Formats: sequence, C-alpha cells, structure tokens
Amino acid sequence: RKMNQEIPNPELQLAFDFVQMTNAHIFLTGKAGTGKTTFLRNLKTLSPKRMIVVAPTGVAAINAGGVTIHSFFQMHFGPHIPDNTAPEGAKGNASNANAFDKTQRFSREKINIMRGLDLLVIDEISMVRADLLDAIDEVLRRFKDHQKPFGGVQLLMIGDMQQLAPVVKNDEFEMLRPYYETMFFFGSRALQKTSFISIELKHIYRQKDEHFISLLNKVRDNKIDKQALEELNKRYIPGFAHADGEGYITLTTHNYQSQSINEVKLNKLRQKAHSYTATVEGDFPEYSYPTDFKLVLKVGAQVMFVKNDISRDKLFYNGKIGIITGIEDDIIEVICEGDDATITVEPAEWQNTKYTIDEQTKEIKENQVGLFRQYPLKLAWAITIHKSQGLTFEKAIIDANAAFAHGQVYVALSRCKTFEGMVLSSPIALNSIKSDQSITGFSLEVEANQPGEKELEKSKIAYQQSLLAELFDFDPLQRRLNHTLKIILENSSVLLPGVVATFARMNDVMHAELTTIANKFKSQVGQFLAEKPVVEGNEALQERIKKASAYFAEKTDLHLCSILQRLEIETDNKALKKTLKESLENFYQEAYTKSACFKLCMTGFDVKLYLEVKAKASLEKPQIKGAEKSLSQPASTAGAAKGASNPVLYENLRAWRNITAVELGLPVYMVLPQKTLLEVIDKMPVSEPALLKIKGFGARKVKSFGAEIITIIMDYLQANEKEIPEQELQAEKFPVRLKPVKGLTQKTSYDLFMSGKTIPEIASGRSLSIGTIEGHLCEFVLNGKIDVSRLVPAEKRKLISDYLLQHKVSSLSQIIKDLGQDVTYNEVRFVQNSLLFTGLI
Repeated sequence: RKMNQEIPNPELQLAFDFVQMTNAHIFLTGKAGTGKTTFLRNLKTLSPKRMIVVAPTGVAAINAGGVTIHSFFQMHFGPHIPDNTAPEGAKGNASNANAFDKTQRFSREKINIMRGLDLLVIDEISMVRADLLDAIDEVLRRFKDHQKPFGGVQLLMIGDMQQLAPVVKNDEFEMLRPYYETMFFFGSRALQKTSFISIELKHIYRQKDEHFISLLNKVRDNKIDKQALEELNKRYIPGFAHADGEGYITLTTHNYQSQSINEVKLNKLRQKAHSYTATVEGDFPEYSYPTDFKLVLKVGAQVMFVKNDISRDKLFYNGKIGIITGIEDDIIEVICEGDDATITVEPAEWQNTKYTIDEQTKEIKENQVGLFRQYPLKLAWAITIHKSQGLTFEKAIIDANAAFAHGQVYVALSRCKTFEGMVLSSPIALNSIKSDQSITGFSLEVEANQPGEKELEKSKIAYQQSLLAELFDFDPLQRRLNHTLKIILENSSVLLPGVVATFARMNDVMHAELTTIANKFKSQVGQFLAEKPVVEGNEALQERIKKASAYFAEKTDLHLCSILQRLEIETDNKALKKTLKESLENFYQEAYTKSACFKLCMTGFDVKLYLEVKAKASLEKPQIKGAEKSLSQPASTAGAAKGASNPVLYENLRAWRNITAVELGLPVYMVLPQKTLLEVIDKMPVSEPALLKIKGFGARKVKSFGAEIITIIMDYLQANEKEIPEQELQAEKFPVRLKPVKGLTQKTSYDLFMSGKTIPEIASGRSLSIGTIEGHLCEFVLNGKIDVSRLVPAEKRKLISDYLLQHKVSSLSQIIKDLGQDVTYNEVRFVQNSLLFTGLI
C-alpha cells in the first residue's frame, strides 16, 4: 500500500515500506515541519500490523492518539537501573531506583496486548531517556520473546533530536552515568543490540522561504556562523509594539513568564470575565489536559486554538491565533487575521485512549476510557517554547535569550512559518544556542547512513527468512518443556510416577520426531534460499513448506497438544500447584501457537497471514483439563491413576478421600496428603501398626480414618486375589469390618452394570435413584471402562457429540437449553466424558 501524500515524498514512502514489510527498528526523524505527525496519523489508518502508540508526556500522547509510556508500561517517574550487574564505579541505591517493579502485576488484557504486539510507536522520542527505553525492553521481554531486544516487537521511534531533550536531574544523572554514555534514547543498551535504521525526512512543509529554511538548518545543526547570526538578529526589534488584533504570540523559555504575560494582558481588558469549567468523564489525568480546566476568557482576549477543526470546513487548526469578538451564553466568536468571517467556537472533546483486545477478532483496539470537554481555546498572548512543540504560528515574538535546554532556540524559531512573521524581543547570542556533542555525532551518522531501496529489499528478505526460521525452530518449545520437566523431577516424590514418565517420553519424542527432523528441514530450506532468497515468491520452497507444515502440525498435535489438553496433575502443595500450573500453561500455549502456525502454512507461507494467526493463537489461552480445580475440592479420577503402582487401589482410595473431604468440609490434603496416599498404595498396610509407620499418619488420623482405609485395601486384595504382605500376617489382628466404605458405591454400580443388569434394575436393587446410578457410571465412561454406546442411543450420541465438537460451552445447563428437553443431563455427561477419553475435546 502507498502512503496518502499530496506531494510525492520518497522518504515517507520508504519509511512506510520499512514498517510494513520488515521488522527493522526505525528512527524516523526530520526537521520541524517535515510531516512526521501526518505520517503517524496515516500509518495508524493504513498499517495492518498490531500496533500501539505511546509518548513521553500526557499532552503528546493525546495529540498522537496514544497513551503515555509510564501509564501503559506501569512505570514510576524515576531512574531505571539496567537489569544486570552494575559496572565498576556505579553509585546510588540501584535496588530502589528502577522505573518499574519487576514483580508488578499487569492485567490479563495488558499482557495479551503485549503478547500480540507487532509494532510499538514511540512519538517525541527526543524526550525519551535511554534508561526508560531499557525499561520498556525489559517489560516486553517479560511477556514476549525474552531472548530478543524489546521482546521481538518492532519499534518505530519518531522525533527530531535537535528539538526538546529528555529531562535528567543532577542526582539521577549521577546514578545513571556509570551505565550510559548519553541519556538520549540512542544510548539505550537494548537499542544498541539492534541494527536500527534511521530515515530522515527532507521535504519541509511548514516553511517555503529557502533563505529562512537555510538559517533554521544552521541553528538546528549547530553550524551557525557570524553572518547567519547577524541575519537572524535582523528580526530583533527593540520595544516592538503591536496591536492585539495582529495575532502575535510570545514564546518564552519558562512557564511563569508566559503565565504572567497572559494574566497581565487579560486583567487590562475591561470587559466582563467569563469562566468555563471543563467536564471530565472517566479516566483523564490532569497532566494530560489539553487546555485549562477552568478557562477564563474576555471579549478582546487573544486566544489560540488547541485542536484541529474536524468538520468539513476546517476553519481552525492547532496553533491558530485569533481575537475573541463576542461571548454570548455558550457561544464564543473568534476572528483570525486574514479570515473574512468570525469562527463560532463550541466545546470540543478529547478522548483518553486505552488499548484493549477484541474478544472476537483478537485485534488490538482503541477504547475511550476518559473524556475531556472544553472550548478548544487557551489564552495566547504567550506560551512556553516547550508547549509550542508541534505547533505552527503565522506571527511570533520570541524571547529565547534565557534558553536553558538543548533545542529550545531551534524549536522556538521553527514554529514560525515565515522569516517576516518572526520578531526577536532580545538578540540571539551564540551561547543561547545549546548543543550536545553526542547529538551532533549521532545526527551526522544518521545523515551518512540513509537506507534506500536496496536496503529495503535486503531487510524484506531477512524478515521473511527470520519468520520462516522461527516457524521451524523448536528451541523455545524445548525450553518450555525443559522448565516443566525440571519442576516435575524436583517434586517427583509428591507426584504420580506416571507424570514423570509422560514428560520424559514427551521429551524423547520432541528430540526424535520434531527437533531433529526440523533441523534437517532447515538445512533444506537453506539450499532453496541460496538459489532464490525471497520466501513468498519461491514456488519450490513453498511446496516444501506445505508438506513440512502438514507433518509438524500432526506431530505437534499428537505428541504435545493432545496430551497436555487431557493432562491432570494432582498435588497437595499449593506453591507447587501454582508453579507447575503456570509452567504447563506456558508450555501448552507455545505448543498451541506453533500448531496453529503450522496449520496455516499447510497452504503456503504468507507473512501477513502468519503474523495474524500467530498473534491470535498466542491470545487463545488453551485450557489444560482440570487446571482450575481447587485443592479443597475432589478431583476427577479420570487418568489420575496412570503410573500409580496399583491404579485400581489408587482410584478407590482417592474416591473415598474426596468424598470424605466434602462431607467433613476439609481440603483433601488434610484427609490424606498425596504423598501419603502414594505410600499407602505402595505398601498396602492392613493393620493399624503398619499405618502408623507411614509418614503422614499419627494416632489421631489412624483413629479417624484407619479402619476405612484398611477395609478398602483388604477389599482390593481379596477382589484381585492378592496375598496379604508377609509382614502384615504377623501384625495385630485385623480391624473389625465397618459399614460399607464411602467411595466404593460407584464400583458396586459398575460391577452390577457389567454383570448385565440395567440401570433401573440396579437403582431398584440398591434403593437409589436412576440419576444417582448414572452419575456413578459417568466416571467409568471417562476412564474408558464403559463404552458410551451402551448408555446413549446412536441418534442422541450424534446430536450431542456434533454440538460439543462445534461449541466451546462448559455449562451443562446451557448445553441442555440449546439441545432441547429430549436430552438429559447425564446423557450429555456420558457423551462429553467419552469425547474427553478419546481426546476429541
């Protein structure tokens, strides 16, 4: 796509193409008035990349249609110490100086925005400090790719380094000096690890006078000579007098100067003062107010518009100067020099934006969270140079003799459209033009290394190749698996042996059928790219990609996703449960995203589609079965016994434990901890002295639960014709049989059903309801011991299974409502459990 340009501008188009077609980090610069703001506005409209816009100040963020850096990345207004060991000679309390807390919690929505982000636009980059850019890097690495600068997100940094510089207090500079050679953004340690490109816009839209442009360039580049200084100072007019209606605005270096001038001028007017209070709705912080909250105006006051007219008439723009000619009720009339008619001014609105994720499309959307409603005016006999950045004035009186910061004089002079429209209230001295040697050197480097079409084509090819390499790179997935396996091995004593075996087997398969094959395929890809480096236009390579993607999609689903989806891991340790759950979810997310990308590429590799599918898949949040179960609630028995030394006994004991926990209102681990349960299954004690030898059993617990546990073990031994362990024969007499043990009632129903009895017959014989018996049998469908065809007619099975496969609905009541009254609650559970067992859902 092409940029919408009234005047052809090759640099603007080149910048747009680099953003669209590459992943290169870009510094877009240019003199004042070269169209940087217009470029950003067009980019937001045209770019398909998932992007957000941030800026260092509230007003800059509102003007750019974005949010502040500090609010989005949740950073404090303080120095940020880079996330590594301090260099020798570093001073200051580094541990308390960071711009953000590394343990700080971000909302799920914000994390999803960062995970799906393709492009981060930073406006007014000249005001962004190096340490703040490094703080952004650390946050993005935390939620994206921690091995890549800025998490792999592309940066577009817009600004002019000869304009306003970042604010660094003396004590902050002393703290940061050991880490940074310069506090300008290009001193960022993260950015220096990239090969960012710089594009300078050359065409100046604001000024047309070549003589004036030449003078401005000399000020900007710190190349002003005696002749140029004399030429500029021709606009020094001592005691310059002008009428208020002529539209001159005074630019001052300090805020108190402009406030004083405006107050004095307003008080001199004898007309009645009218006060207008802004309306603020929702979240709109005070530092972002575009004009005064309480605006005091009089007829005859000189004002400046602080917003562009969005109507078809385009009667005013941000920075246009005029005089109030009338105030009546809620209508303010303003006349501007050169206009034939007055402008009727009505309240305008500014929106404070928050980025959110669209639940349906998974796209990043801008949502209004706050509103500021006020007349788009402010008193404008004077304004600070700082607040004038980005504005254009027909006539201005400049008092820059007290300039104290880099770029102030240039910003002030370059606000003027013409040389004749500029008046100096004091002559410009050489020492008032502040320069910074690091800026001078950086600017020369930018000018000397402008990229062109050749570099663009090279960057396009590199981008396509990097995405293809990423697709067939299983290292990130292997790292996720290694992390999970490490946690499991370190805690194997409280987990079922089958869990360790499952992940060890998964690790072996990863090496044999994924990583090894992918590495061989990557060497083939290299041969294809050697002949024709472009990926999208390489037909032979595309055919190989399709076949390889089909293979890897199948293997990833079969050996990773399907196993993780059905996985249940039970433990009593809350800290372990949380850590393991997080690790498993991250692993599954990585595998799920990889699978989605492979499935897309089965029809060929397309950069735009690849980015879309990858971003959406990374936000899907696939669920691991049973991941949200509370420790205090009984867990399903399906699949849980895999790996236990006596799986049937494990299921029986766990069923008893879970029911007992519910009846007593206790967490399951207080009835029988998982580690103790596994030891009971392994040693099968059938006497109280034997139980007391097991860690986790004391006299009180044996007294409370010992008889029931021993009864379950004895039933198991007798039912399976197993001998009682030799050591138990010499123990005290066996306990007296108690009433039937809770948890074995399901087994009884199962045995009766398998013997040929119908559900109504079992219910009648056991004096239980049909629904209760069906509930007993549901567990045995889930573990595959009963085929669902014995419980649900074929027509209903198809109806329910088709629905469950097409809809992600977890509420049984919703399913019943959608399918109609002919389908029962337990019929849905039977079919659902059967699909879970087969891995289809």
